[in-house]
Amino acid sequence: MRPDGKIRDIVLLHGWGTTAGVWKDLTVRLALQFRVHTPQLPGYGTGAACSPCTPEALARLVAPQAPPRCGVVGWSTGALVALAWARAAPQQASRLVLIAGTPCFSRRDDWPHAIEDTVFKAFVRSVAIDRSVALRRFIALQARGDERPAQVTRKLRLALAGGEPSREALKAGLAMLADTDLRGQLHELTQPSLVLHGDRDAVVPLAAGEAMSRMLPAARLEISRGAAHAPFLSNPAGTASVLRDFFS
Repeated sequence: MRPDGKIRDIVLLHGWGTTAGVWKDLTVRLALQFRVHTPQLPGYGTGAACSPCTPEALARLVAPQAPPRCGVVGWSTGALVALAWARAAPQQASRLVLIAGTPCFSRRDDWPHAIEDTVFKAFVRSVAIDRSVALRRFIALQARGDERPAQVTRKLRLALAGGEPSREALKAGLAMLADTDLRGQLHELTQPSLVLHGDRDAVVPLAAGEAMSRMLPAARLEISRGAAHAPFLSNPAGTASVLRDFFS
């Protein structure tokens, strides 16, 4: 945090099934104004998978690598980690951007804003059988509906070019998504927050982002028109502009 109160450091947290390389384009655009940090989640680089794998445990591993005060951008699964981090260390994670995020990935009787159970269970089975096939299917799902599907697909594939996440990390991450429900904690997060969601997201429905923005005390919703699950890949210039305005 600069003396004038503006954010200087931004931490970008990637999602399930990809790597920190997914932030390449956005990092270049933000680095003109901010110091950008892109940690790999455990099991997505050379380190071992997190065990037990929970948003809180992942946040405890990421936080020591970050500056004492920073803005945190979490995408998809990374948004869960960002929420847990903000609750545990509000002075450090002082502003939040939640891209294609949700406090609850799995369907509940009182939470219909989630991916179909059959689709989710198919990914669980696919990871157990063939990790590479599962990741290719997930890339296709993330690009589905986007007005620039080929661009999103290409960038997601490039993010995996340096190596796929471990099978253990993928399985643990899916189990975490099935079990986690942070809805009851959102009222505690008083940091300024931005919920950024594509209106064509086939992984996390827009309704989830809309509901989360209402549950957070100091949040506003920004809808990325024509974007699916990865608006920062579909429209990196527009996303960078929104983030610069929010963190400035």
